[in-house]
Amino acid sequence: MKAIRIHEHGGADVLRVEELPIPEIESDEVLIRVEAAALNHLDLWVRKGIPGVPLPLIMGSEAAGEVVRVGERAHNRFGLNVGDHVFNIPIHSCGRCPYCLAGKENLCARFQIPGESMQGVQAEYIAVPAAYVYRRPENLSWAETAAFPLAGMTAYHMLVQKAGVRPEHTVLVYGASSGVGSSAIQIARAFGARVITTVGSAQKAKLAKKLGADHVIRYDQESIGKTVKELTDGQGADIIIEHPGQATWRESLRALKKGGKLVTCGATTGPKVEIDLRALFIKHQQIIGSTMGTRKDIIELADLIRRGKFKPQIAREFTFEEAAKAHAFLESGQAFGKVVLINR
Repeated sequence: MKAIRIHEHGGADVLRVEELPIPEIESDEVLIRVEAAALNHLDLWVRKGIPGVPLPLIMGSEAAGEVVRVGERAHNRFGLNVGDHVFNIPIHSCGRCPYCLAGKENLCARFQIPGESMQGVQAEYIAVPAAYVYRRPENLSWAETAAFPLAGMTAYHMLVQKAGVRPEHTVLVYGASSGVGSSAIQIARAFGARVITTVGSAQKAKLAKKLGADHVIRYDQESIGKTVKELTDGQGADIIIEHPGQATWRESLRALKKGGKLVTCGATTGPKVEIDLRALFIKHQQIIGSTMGTRKDIIELADLIRRGKFKPQIAREFTFEEAAKAHAFLESGQAFGKVVLINR
């Protein structure tokens, strides 16, 4: 089978499309023939160099395809059958610790993400434990199915589980064109909230409006914090969905309402920020960290998809052989939504 692997860290030139044996499956696993696999910024960071990445590594965290082989326990316990159209839930945990038993898999000490701390899914065939396989929503294409799990579950967990989004909330979402951003806009709207988002071009502003954003801030032309305050009669946003980190941190705190919640899942512009603790406790604000999500998040998000409340955004499709071009396109900042690799 074909698989996209790296043997060393570096530029897009370290990506190799290699021939590897088709995986054997355990009793609790299924073998999936991959139709599409999505890229994330995580792939770029892994390729460039994250400590602890096992090399050589098959890239990628999320994929969709057809079940071609089923282990006995995978069939008996989870009801999976040959021919099922499925996707992998892009997390792995021990399944036995108090966090896992409470449905908080992303707090497990053995929590892993495919394509980062374990072998990934950008291959023609993948063996996946049945516990991390879910049926494809009928109203999505293969590419759309591969595109939503990681960013979608991250945004859903931030908004619903961490921030408790409600109809009366105003939500500021950074980076409408990103996977997390485009997902968060739709999820917040599905829960009835007002959405303000940020973009860096007129074209992206139009696309953000089509997604359902009530107001779009051109961060290259306006002060984010000042504009959010103006749009909220000086109050600020109830919830901020943040992932740029260092470059926008001061603006984020300026935009946050008294009693508001800033939920962060990344540090794409840098991890070092400053906080004035006096402002934090005087304003009763909360800064909350969040990584990935849980199987419960995926199940609830899939329900939103089936009800037409959420649609994954695809920026562009590439073939497996064009993986280096796909990485370059994602790095260019041109994408609005997800970049997907199609197995042809």
